[in-house]
Amino acid sequence: MEDPDTRRGMVGLLLCSGGWAALELGFLITPGTLGYAFYLGSLIVGLATVGAWLYFCSAYTGRAFHRNRSYRGVAVGAYIGIVVIKLTNPFHGLYFATQFVAEPFPHLAITHGVFHWVVTGLSYALVTVGFFMLFELFLEADYDTRPLGVLVGVTALPAVLDVIGYTSDLLLDINHEPLGVALFALGVLYVYDEAFLAVQLTDGVDEAVVYLDDDGYIKESNGEAQQLFPALSGSRGQQLETVLPAVTEILQTDEQILERNRGGGAEYYLISDTSFSLGQVDIGRMLVFTDVTESERRRRELARQNEQLEGFATAIRHELLNTLQIITGRVSAAGDALNRGDVNLAKESLQSTSETAERMSEIVDGLATLARHGQTIDETMPVDLQPVVDGAWDRTDTDGLTMAADVDGQVIADPTRLRDLFESGFRFAAHNDASAVTVSREADEIVITDDGNPTGETASETFFEYGGAMPDAEAGMTLPNLRMLARTHGWDVTLDTEYQDGVRIVISNVTVAGSLES
Repeated sequence: MEDPDTRRGMVGLLLCSGGWAALELGFLITPGTLGYAFYLGSLIVGLATVGAWLYFCSAYTGRAFHRNRSYRGVAVGAYIGIVVIKLTNPFHGLYFATQFVAEPFPHLAITHGVFHWVVTGLSYALVTVGFFMLFELFLEADYDTRPLGVLVGVTALPAVLDVIGYTSDLLLDINHEPLGVALFALGVLYVYDEAFLAVQLTDGVDEAVVYLDDDGYIKESNGEAQQLFPALSGSRGQQLETVLPAVTEILQTDEQILERNRGGGAEYYLISDTSFSLGQVDIGRMLVFTDVTESERRRRELARQNEQLEGFATAIRHELLNTLQIITGRVSAAGDALNRGDVNLAKESLQSTSETAERMSEIVDGLATLARHGQTIDETMPVDLQPVVDGAWDRTDTDGLTMAADVDGQVIADPTRLRDLFESGFRFAAHNDASAVTVSREADEIVITDDGNPTGETASETFFEYGGAMPDAEAGMTLPNLRMLARTHGWDVTLDTEYQDGVRIVISNVTVAGSLES
């Protein structure tokens, strides 16, 4: 048992119950004065068993009664008072009386007095409180605790033997409660030990919980876990790696964050893997799945924004500085040409300077897009794809390029950012020497394909790096901005490296609206 208070309660219960049984046995086999002493001792130790039982039940069920000084003071005071009454029984005789009998074997027969019945009633009332604490915990547990309930019920059965012994000659009129405690201890320590510990460890845990044995076989799972992982229903006795292979893979990593895509989008769960033991032996593991969706989304958004800021700095450094250097060089060349009287060369240099200045204007527009739309999206709405694609095409300078789109349906997005995303894709195709570009959607993917220059041996990530200048300096910011706009929606962007008839941009994990939601 992991909890020290529960362990102390169980040890105290076993010691008191064992001592009680030993003294009862001594009473039966030792008639006379010594037998009287044994019986008196059994009454004192038996009463202590009630305290140990309550201590154990309070600790196991997560209550604090056993630590409350007021309760402990009252309990100790009552115990001492009752013990005094028992010890002084030879003087007042109000607790019990004895007489020697020879049948069915020589022993002392007990006649109970009024104090005995008062103390017995109080003891059974307190024991019932302990039963109530246990049954309440079992009922609230999101497990099949019926075997544990039966086990606790069996613990109380020896009281029936007490009644039979008191009302008939079938049994001796002695206390049989130690038999119930023995059955309870055997059950919770050796038969239902795993379930008994699992119920205590998951008390008050609202998260999904999967309980495994030490070999990785599923022993139990609560309702939250079965709702999160429907495959857990009826999986008892199966290997975790067979039922939940994704969870097994996550457990082998350092991050231990599981991503699940359900109805409303991606959800994230932190997996806590805790082992517990009986004595020095590990007997099982408990997997707790804590929903950390909001914090993980914030963490990922912060990481995305940090990456975006780095890209912004790279874009400024690479794009603007390079363009300024080109302009400076062209202006200097024009000045030298004029000094030599070469007007035509000076004119060409100044014309090139003008074109480069226009290029700088495009760069500034790209940086403005990055700054304006790179922040977290506050509101999204269902957006018809076809009008957005057509609008983006009309806003893009695509001389000599044709476009075909098959994008029926709606997606959940920010309309302006979505339009800018397609504009970036079309501008890239124009710079990639393409003659045609197509846009299609299937399930949760949007694909933009052109027939321009293929990626070849160039790593696909290079196309998405600010400053990568792919496929040329003029197109250097188109795909980085496209990925940025997709990520603000929580989408992923990759290049299909197997496609060699041009460039194919794949936007995945798109949130689809309406009847096409997937």
